Amino acid sequence: MIGEEGLQVMEQYDSIIVGGGIAGLQAAIQLGRYEHRVLVIDAGYGRSTLCKSYHNLLGWPDGVSGEELRRLGRLQAERLGVAFAQDEVVQAVNKGKPGDGFELWGKSGQGYEAPTLLLATGLMDRIPEIPGLKPCLGLTIYVCPDCDGYEIKNKETIVMGSGDVGAAMALKLSLRTDKLTYVNHGLCAVKGSHLEELKKKGITYIADDIQEVLGQENGLFGGLVTVNGKRLQAERGFIAFGGNEVKSDLARQLGAERLENRHIMTDARSKMTSVPFLWAAGDVGVHAEQVTIAMGEGAQAAIWMNKVLLMLKEEANAHKVVVRS
Repeated sequence: MIGEEGLQVMEQYDSIIVGGGIAGLQAAIQLGRYEHRVLVIDAGYGRSTLCKSYHNLLGWPDGVSGEELRRLGRLQAERLGVAFAQDEVVQAVNKGKPGDGFELWGKSGQGYEAPTLLLATGLMDRIPEIPGLKPCLGLTIYVCPDCDGYEIKNKETIVMGSGDVGAAMALKLSLRTDKLTYVNHGLCAVKGSHLEELKKKGITYIADDIQEVLGQENGLFGGLVTVNGKRLQAERGFIAFGGNEVKSDLARQLGAERLENRHIMTDARSKMTSVPFLWAAGDVGVHAEQVTIAMGEGAQAAIWMNKVLLMLKEEANAHKVVVRS
């Protein structure tokens, strides 16, 4: 926003949510119902945009895509007066003591300011550019064994992964089907104990790069072809390449405590980080990386953000009374 003298004006809100995924939208809906001035800054993509069908959500027995959940969530938040900006925040500044607020700057050059801030920036799975993989992702190729392990029950399944991460996924999925193959893309080392366990459980192990995923237009997975020409048929697939990107750099800039794996530490009750009036919810935090949990954490953080906003308004009103007297 440009002011009358041509200077950029910082847009001010009661609360800013960085991330328009599941956790961010649920928080926005809750804060909107408190009638605060709320802004969601959304880059427009994330883990939920990749999933074409969540099957483990209450009320959606036939599945719902991440895109549809985001669309419905945004409409619901907008009805409550929540504003949205498509931007990617690249710089965050803590203005001082609690209540002074936070300044955010986007790639667009726009600045944003609020006394309370929620980071719902999530994470992104490392997915190699393998032809044919992404059209099947979330439909017949999965990421999370807790979300979608049920979908491969007794089905011919290929785990596409790297090293020990892929081996561990294959071993975990052996509880769901005995028709498993693990293709070690990138030929990363697999420790001997994992190799022994794979053999013990009858899991076929192939160390070879994947040349192409065999899929159909409707997202049905049919198998894959390796670089060395091996053709494998299957009904379902899982990926486990490791090296996922936890999008917590803004938390680092603001001085919030993180684990070695970059996930943000939060208070179990309020979801506030180690920095006062800075919250984190969803996959960027320390939890099971589930849509339902992300929703809960978003609402949980918003409830405590409201408490802080009411406290700040009471303090501001008390200060006005003192000044006038």
